Amino acid sequence: MRRFESLKRVIVLWLSYIGLFLQTAVYAYIWLEYYYPAISKFTARLKYTRNGHIGMFAIYFALLFFFTSTYGGLKIGYLKPMDLFFSQVFAILLVNILTYFQLSLMNNWWLDPKYFMVATLVQFAIAIVWDNICNLFYRKVFPPREMLFIHGEHSVEDILRKFASRKDKYKIVKCMDIKEGSEKIKEEIDKRYGAVVLWDIPAQDRNTLLKYCYSRSIRVYMMPKIPDVLIKGSDQLHLFDTPIMLTREYALTVEQRIAKRLIDIVCALVLTVITSPIMLITAICIKCYDKGPVLYKQVRCTIGGREFQIMKFRSMRVDAEKDGVARLASKNDSRITPVGRFIRAVRIDELPQLFNILKGDMSFIGPRPERPEIIRQYVEEMPEFVFRMRVKAGLAGYAQVYGKYNTTPYDKLKLDLSYIENYSVWLDIKLMLLTLKILIKAESTEGVDETQTTAMKAEGKMEEGKRK
Repeated sequence: MRRFESLKRVIVLWLSYIGLFLQTAVYAYIWLEYYYPAISKFTARLKYTRNGHIGMFAIYFALLFFFTSTYGGLKIGYLKPMDLFFSQVFAILLVNILTYFQLSLMNNWWLDPKYFMVATLVQFAIAIVWDNICNLFYRKVFPPREMLFIHGEHSVEDILRKFASRKDKYKIVKCMDIKEGSEKIKEEIDKRYGAVVLWDIPAQDRNTLLKYCYSRSIRVYMMPKIPDVLIKGSDQLHLFDTPIMLTREYALTVEQRIAKRLIDIVCALVLTVITSPIMLITAICIKCYDKGPVLYKQVRCTIGGREFQIMKFRSMRVDAEKDGVARLASKNDSRITPVGRFIRAVRIDELPQLFNILKGDMSFIGPRPERPEIIRQYVEEMPEFVFRMRVKAGLAGYAQVYGKYNTTPYDKLKLDLSYIENYSVWLDIKLMLLTLKILIKAESTEGVDETQTTAMKAEGKMEEGKRK
């Protein structure tokens, strides 16, 4: 099994690298045929030997590898085909834009961008063809992993539906309730499944089965609880002759807070300047549609539960909450205006929050700020929800990148705690880059339906049951 998994990993890596080499070959062609002759003619002292050209290709390949890896474009067989393609599209766009500016600086003047535009289209075509070839090969050689699903007393319909959506990768062969007993479950595990899923079962049973699977080199997928997320972000100490895990009482160090604030100010100023024409056009469209106010201000909570006025472009009717009841937007919400539907889809409605960032109420990356009344509702059933406010609220966050608008509060809490407990400046930068990708994903902005609303209200009660 180990040799098979190692071979599988090597094949996936080689398929990914071949794709990167093909993309780099397109850049090498336009460099040798168009841009190098133009630059060397304009800048007479720039004369490259073979090693110089290889160096240019290596720089491009390194940038492409970095951005493709960051966006997940190397995860053949792991991501859905379209997600894989869009990850590579974003990587190619960013690398080509950066490389175009690099070559223009070498030329001391703007180069003709049409060759880069054509090359980008060719690279997109190569990406979609190569991705399809790789996915077909992956599915043919590596069939879906057969899995044993072990669950507790709570409903598992939602997670089973999610596993079923990836039939190309996962196949739940059998489900067993933990009440059937550890010995019977162990006997079933010994039938050599490709993996075991431990989902929402008591900690003692989970630990027993986890060690049992580990002793037999069986892969385990497990739903983490809040303490698991906190432990994952802890420091390992070597004070004595036994490992000690330290969970600190503060979220970010002084140095991290200073670096985070500097990044926020610089990025907010740059983006305010760049997006100012977009904000102006949006304001005019909103005003012309119904003559109502352009901005919508609402009380939200940030670090320590401190309240502040968040600013957004108004996307709903003026009387959207005339009854004074706070509620999340739902799918096909009639309160959303036509202009609002568009600006919500492309996230333009969030741009005024750049001023909240400059003011210091928010950060670029952090848990999304919730309304006080909604927080109170969640905290009544799920006290741990306040842990999200150990750092400043953010324009985007871990839960927005890896979750959806309609992800349950408990799952959002675990995602946000993963960010807080594993914070680093690099993580902020990575999430900023990944935020660009989710702007075009409809499921990131869609509202909740009635079924999900009911589940979200019940989520806190479910977690209370788990703690007991």
